Amino acid sequence: MTAPGFWDDHERAQKIIDETNDLKDKFDSFKTLSENLDDIKVLEQLYQVDTEDELLHQLEEDSDSLEKQLQAYELTMLLSEPYDSHNAIVEIHPGAGGKESQDWGSMLLRMYQRWAEQHDFSVEIEDYQPGDDAGIKSVSMMIKGRNVYGLLRSERGVHRLVRISPFDSAGRRHTSFASVDVMPELDESINVEINDDDLRVDVFRSSGAGGQHINKTSSAVRITHIPTGIVVSSQAQRSQLQNRQTAMNMLKAKLFQKEQEEQAERNAKIKGEQMDIGWGSQIRSYVFHPYTMVKDHRSNYETGNGQAVMDGDIDQFIFAYLQWKLQEESSD
Repeated sequence: MTAPGFWDDHERAQKIIDETNDLKDKFDSFKTLSENLDDIKVLEQLYQVDTEDELLHQLEEDSDSLEKQLQAYELTMLLSEPYDSHNAIVEIHPGAGGKESQDWGSMLLRMYQRWAEQHDFSVEIEDYQPGDDAGIKSVSMMIKGRNVYGLLRSERGVHRLVRISPFDSAGRRHTSFASVDVMPELDESINVEINDDDLRVDVFRSSGAGGQHINKTSSAVRITHIPTGIVVSSQAQRSQLQNRQTAMNMLKAKLFQKEQEEQAERNAKIKGEQMDIGWGSQIRSYVFHPYTMVKDHRSNYETGNGQAVMDGDIDQFIFAYLQWKLQEESSD
């Protein structure tokens, strides 16, 4: 970084600085863990000499704190994919079932918003389509923060809900589905070629929360990529130009992810493997009747505290998934 000409290529320089900061954070976190462990060892030695309740309480408190810090550090070290450090674009699409599935979609939206709040990540709703009577028809949002994509890539797939429906006067049990798609926000270093002739751009009036321009000007933008059929929309920004740029960034991420999936399929065929990387794969079940249990079908991690999960407590699922993924890759 002190070499002459380092700043001649600003983009390259910024990338090196980001990588350096990431490595420094990992080093500092490890050093802090080591120092905290040494402090606990000293407390333990003191307690062996003087068995006061106050010392025991402090020892237990510091040990619990260190355990949480260690798990957070382990989680960070599991994030080794190229785009794990990026922001994430998250889309939620309810399945068939009308009001039931649309309500389930809004419950998942709330869950991810709560999770983001707990980690001090910011959430920007880019496109919001409300349901006919309840919930949502679809939502696209950007969640910004360090390692957001690496953490949330575990959420990609179909989420299944089993509950007594609040919309059924007979109190019957219903099963609902919603798909969650997670993509990394891409920077300028990643080139995705998009031919303007392959795009159909429609403008319309915004329908969600956003500002005074809502329902007054045609500032919302919908872009259809004709060769693939991929459709993206943005209506959160104040101008049509800003919404178009946001939509193009989302399209870029979707096309990039599609290419990654196709490459994974080609590699699987070469290896003779059967890989289920389709959008329709069910990854997790949320059961609230006749018992309460949330279970991930990949890592087999489960919990009986369904309310905590719906309030955003999904870190254990993320951690279990990343450990499972690492084991899967190690066994290949």
